[in-house]
Amino acid sequence: MICCFECCIKCLGGVPYASLVATILCFCGVALFCGCGHVALTGTLTILENHFSKITADHAMLTDIIQLMQYVIYGIASFFFLYGIILLAEGFYTTSAVKELHSEFKTTVCGRCISGMFVFLTYILGIAWLGVFGFSAVPVFLFYNMWSTCAALRSPMANLTSIDSICVDVRQYGIIPWNATPGKACGSTLGDICNTSEFYLSYHLYIVACAGAGATVIALIHYLMILSANWAYLKDASHLHAYQDIKMKEERELQDIQSRSKECLNSYS
Repeated sequence: MICCFECCIKCLGGVPYASLVATILCFCGVALFCGCGHVALTGTLTILENHFSKITADHAMLTDIIQLMQYVIYGIASFFFLYGIILLAEGFYTTSAVKELHSEFKTTVCGRCISGMFVFLTYILGIAWLGVFGFSAVPVFLFYNMWSTCAALRSPMANLTSIDSICVDVRQYGIIPWNATPGKACGSTLGDICNTSEFYLSYHLYIVACAGAGATVIALIHYLMILSANWAYLKDASHLHAYQDIKMKEERELQDIQSRSKECLNSYS
């Protein structure tokens, strides 16, 4: 029983909890961004086709871009699933290296190079995800403007002015060309759009997707700190092992000299 308990404690001591937390946060962030972003893009295309651009040729390029972005989302999800598992495995490796710092465990040059490569790659991915986070805030801003315009329609002040003068023109954002028809929605038509399930769902999914991108950025920053610390630990471990090897070699040489000197003294005597 005691032996089993000690084995469990030893196994728990080798778990890289920091890497585990970062991996869970990364998986959750990427899952929210990819899943919600994919559905929100589909809902956005439905809103545009039904209310702002009823001629298919006017938004053909936008349709192709949205489909391309959805394929990119598939690739991002697959890549980060594998990358998170690899970083977690690397965390187990470096944790074992640090735990066995004073034993026979040897860190290799290849292992240190791989750790350094992960630091560089995670840094590049962190910068890229900062851009993704900023880009994911754009549809949130556009949908918020549309939602606030719809809120203005329902306000008491809207009764003092003509409701039909309150409009949303998506052509000014460059989403669809200027010759798209109708291109804008005003008055009661705009209110009907805001009451659709596509608008409500897409708006909130974009918010969740933006939050997921932010969580992924935090996870990558967390990974970067962990990998940098682990790389430093491995570097120190290699220097310590090199020092211990030199010290043991010198001690063996000293023992050999002492033994030879004793043999010489015994031969003279």
